[in-house]
Amino acid sequence: MSEFEFFHIEIDQGVALVTFERPPANAFSYAVYRDIIRLADDLENNDAVRAVVFAGSPRCKAWIGGADVNDFVGLDYQSRLDRYDLVNQANDAFFKLTRPVVAAIGSHAVGAGMTFAAICDIRVAAENVIFSMPEIDRGTTSGGGLAFTRLNMPIGKMREMLFTGRRFRTEELADTGFFNYILPSAQVLDKSLEIARLMATKNLEAIRATKICINAAETLPRPEGRRLSQEYSAQLTSSSAGKEGMRAFLEKREADYGHNNKPG
Repeated sequence: MSEFEFFHIEIDQGVALVTFERPPANAFSYAVYRDIIRLADDLENNDAVRAVVFAGSPRCKAWIGGADVNDFVGLDYQSRLDRYDLVNQANDAFFKLTRPVVAAIGSHAVGAGMTFAAICDIRVAAENVIFSMPEIDRGTTSGGGLAFTRLNMPIGKMREMLFTGRRFRTEELADTGFFNYILPSAQVLDKSLEIARLMATKNLEAIRATKICINAAETLPRPEGRRLSQEYSAQLTSSSAGKEGMRAFLEKREADYGHNNKPG
């Protein structure tokens, strides 16, 4: 893996644990977004990685503390749009990563942090931490809540967040479907790694195909999404890994894809 300014990566048993550290608040800056683009590219091109856990450093005050407001000083209309281009490139790169990503949200997720959590596949959150979209209090907008509508969050709750900018505790959002698990903070990383390690036992090509098809299904018409998924399934069925998976099921044993339980 490459060296990054703000991210530390450990790979074990197919799981890449990515720890974000930018004291004091883990705010996203221009430099962080550029690092995210490079990070997504490195993870995508590393066949030792079959699942990802994204965690925040315990030395910082938040999992992701939103956008760095220092970036906004002096921005005008065009430079603001230019910044959005960078943000979109980074978020899209991570969203399109063909590995499942578990957000291990051990502390607060504010603004851009909550948006980044939404583009991950699975969210494990600590009890009693803060989630908010405070853009309206900065005299701007949060993009109309697009990151949350794709998760089918209740419209009323989403609009309350966006219009009030107020802070919500994890428990207040428990019924929105945003979280897979809400746990004591000491258990968040262990649970996230547990989920990722299970996913990492699967065949890499099946993982990639599943992520591509899930992402595509959000925007493709149903017949096209179904056809894409079936084409990938047909390709995998005829592969050596697909045949091994079928044999293992029939023989009542675990499939051996040549990587299970081996350090990455």
